[in-house]
Amino acid sequence: MRYQLTASEAEFYETTFVPALFAAWAQRLIDAVRPQPGESVLDVACGTGAVARLASELAGPVVGLDLNESMLAVARKITPSVHWQQGDACALPFPPASFDVVLSQAALMFVDDRVLALREMGRVSRGRIAVQVPGRLSASAGYRPLAEVVARHADPALLGAYFAVGSPSVLRGLFEDAGLTVDDFVTWTGATRLDSLETFLAVELLPVADRVSPAVRERIVDECRVAMAPFVDPSGAVAAPIEVHLVLGHRS
Repeated sequence: MRYQLTASEAEFYETTFVPALFAAWAQRLIDAVRPQPGESVLDVACGTGAVARLASELAGPVVGLDLNESMLAVARKITPSVHWQQGDACALPFPPASFDVVLSQAALMFVDDRVLALREMGRVSRGRIAVQVPGRLSASAGYRPLAEVVARHADPALLGAYFAVGSPSVLRGLFEDAGLTVDDFVTWTGATRLDSLETFLAVELLPVADRVSPAVRERIVDECRVAMAPFVDPSGAVAAPIEVHLVLGHRS
């Protein structure tokens, strides 16, 4: 599955979804890896660059790579000092041992060949590798009701894909199959925080938008108003808990 966004969707992703969720993830990832001054860093499937931007404040040179040019256009506009490059996670366009640190956040579940992508990360790394992904849907209380509603009206895989590598045993197995050693495996619980349920659904239903009719989407939204009510506070703001796995490793 290739998660592609249009230019307007990429802008929406950066202005809405990154501060709601992925900025906190990025900080957690960078704090765990602790890139040092002078270390070269590659952010694989970087999206609009949340991780690479933080890495560039501590280390350098930093490269952000993504398949989606719309995402990279947003990243370039925000941080032109980072080298943003279009490319495939399964065929990284770099020589072996090119980077001290190789990172990837919220992307492994979307690549065509997960083992190959991890193997490529190992190939171009001469040091640390870190991958952060959504954990188990069953342990993500804020997303279970959303996924259940979508599954009743559309393809269950549309949102289930987010959690496709959420099983710890599956994730560890992917690292092992790719020839990577796991040094640390941390599971933590974050939350997607947005000012309203309407904004939350606008973000999370992006993969559904062109797969269902407007009438079906409206039924999904109506049911989610009830199903998601436990995660909406009196002001209308949403905090939807989600499990996250952070894996630190190196090439075996």
